[in-house]
Amino acid sequence: MKVRGERECRECGTSWSYYETGSIECPACGSVRSVGLDERTAHTDTPVELDLSDHRSRFGEARETLPDDRVEKLKNDLREYTRKRGFIRAGELLPLDPVYLAARELLEAVDVYDRLRDPTDIEHEYFLRLLGGVTDGVRPPAADVPESVREARGMAAVHSVEAYRGDLMVFLDEREADEMSSDSPHASSETENDELKQVTEGDSGTDAPRPELARNAIEQLRDRTKLVEALGGDVSPAEADALVEAADAIGEFARDGEHAALTRARDELTKVSN
Repeated sequence: MKVRGERECRECGTSWSYYETGSIECPACGSVRSVGLDERTAHTDTPVELDLSDHRSRFGEARETLPDDRVEKLKNDLREYTRKRGFIRAGELLPLDPVYLAARELLEAVDVYDRLRDPTDIEHEYFLRLLGGVTDGVRPPAADVPESVREARGMAAVHSVEAYRGDLMVFLDEREADEMSSDSPHASSETENDELKQVTEGDSGTDAPRPELARNAIEQLRDRTKLVEALGGDVSPAEADALVEAADAIGEFARDGEHAALTRARDELTKVSN
C-alpha cells in the first residue's frame, strides 16, 4: 500500500506524520479530514508498544498449567501487536524485527507450554525467560530451547518469515513500479484516508514482480518455510533461526544490493531441513 504519510489537517491546519503516529486522526483536533503533503510511499508498519509487565507478574508464580483466565489475554495482546507490525516504514524496508520475532515465539510457546502435563523446571525457565525478554527482543539462544517446546521456535520462524516475505515482495514491487512509471495523479483526500485506514488495520498486498536474483532467493526461502510448516515447526532451533537469518539477509540484499548478503542467505538456507 502506498500512502501520503505527511498530513495536514483540513480543519485546523496542524501537520503531522502518519508514519510516526499510525493514526489518521489529527493529533490536535481529532478530525479525520486531512490532505497529504508528500508523494505516495509504501508503508505497512504501525507504531505500537508491547507492554507485558502485567503478564510477567501474573505468570511468574505459575509452576504447572498456566492460569486459564490470563492465557487468552496474553495471546490476544501478542496477536494485536503482531497484526499491527509491518516491515516497510515510509518506503524503507526494515530488518526482521527481534521484538516481532520474540512476540511470535511467545505466542506459539504459550500453547505448547500449556499442553505439557507436568512442566519441568527447564521448560518453566524457558517460558519465563521468553516472557521476560520479549519486549526487548531477547529470546533464549537456540541451545537453551528444550526439545519438548522446540516446535514453538519453528512455527514462530514460519509465521515471521512469511510476514516478512510478503512485505519484501511489496517493497520490490514498489521499487520496480517507481523506476518504470512517472508520478501518479494525486488522489482525493477521502480516498487517501480510506487507504490509510486499511494500512492501520493491517491490509497489504503480497504479489509482486521482483528482480531475478531476489526472486530466486525468495522462492527458495518460501520452499524451506513451507517445509518447516509441514513439519509443524518440529525442526532444530538452529534450523529455525537459520530460516529467519536467511529472510533477513534477503531483505538486506533487496534493500542495499549487497551480494554478500545474498550469499549469506543461501548459506543459511542450506542449514534448513531438505
